[in-house]
Amino acid sequence: MRSLIDILELSTEEIDQLMATAADIIANPKKYCEVAKGKKLATLFFEPSTRTRLSFEAAMYELGGNVLGFSEAQSSSASKGESVADTAKTVSCYADIIAMRHPKEGAPYVASLNASIPVINAGDGGHNHPTQTLTDLFTIQSEKGRLANMTVGFCGDLKFGRTVHSLIAALSRYVGINIVLISPTELKLPEYVRRDILVKNRIPYKETNNLESVMPELDVLYMTRVQKERFFSEEEYLRLKDSYILTEDKLTAAKSDLCIMHPLPRVNEISVSIDKDPRACYFKQVLYGNICVWL
Repeated sequence: MRSLIDILELSTEEIDQLMATAADIIANPKKYCEVAKGKKLATLFFEPSTRTRLSFEAAMYELGGNVLGFSEAQSSSASKGESVADTAKTVSCYADIIAMRHPKEGAPYVASLNASIPVINAGDGGHNHPTQTLTDLFTIQSEKGRLANMTVGFCGDLKFGRTVHSLIAALSRYVGINIVLISPTELKLPEYVRRDILVKNRIPYKETNNLESVMPELDVLYMTRVQKERFFSEEEYLRLKDSYILTEDKLTAAKSDLCIMHPLPRVNEISVSIDKDPRACYFKQVLYGNICVWL
């Protein structure tokens, strides 16, 4: 096995193979129920998580393996000042693979350089989240039947949204992808993502602050919350947190087969009334995450 720090470390062929394996796991769960027997996963979560941490743990148990680790930095020796490098070296003595979430960009990469076992990036700051991206790709594949020739809208916090950055990078390698970026000026997509992914790969894209104006174009709408934990100013967060709230009336002009996604947790950016809409796919993402994080 090898580490997975960035989604671009996987080729499109490898991603397609992973999607096929995920589908096979769903169809034949008993076939995989002991493939990780005798193996241990260490979940090193220096940042709070519900879905990602539990999806790793649930997947490992379903594959017949075991789990150890911690769910917050205060529960680890990081609270005593231990470095990420030393933590990785130490945990390598106890486990067969590490899943790490960390508030600092690049921390899982540092861990991978020092660990003697593979490291999976379960989210590092506002940078990357490759396992969520695999879940998102599988959701799109399952709901739309393809990963190409579609228009995908990203709405909300595009500046700090690591799931957004990772998914844009992955989709940029499929043909016929158009990207629509919907955000307030303060939360626009970082220039490095625009330059290194969209412009470099000649992906058609446009930016707007008006969700309703582009709704009819979208095949997939990826909503995100404004992330309080990434802001330095409480006042700035409060000013921007309700920039976009998806309600039933805003879906009037949307396609009948629109796929509405959200990496969760949701605050109030999607009305709970949308949950019953057949186009709502965000809880399906959670279900698919249990399959995809351990591929």
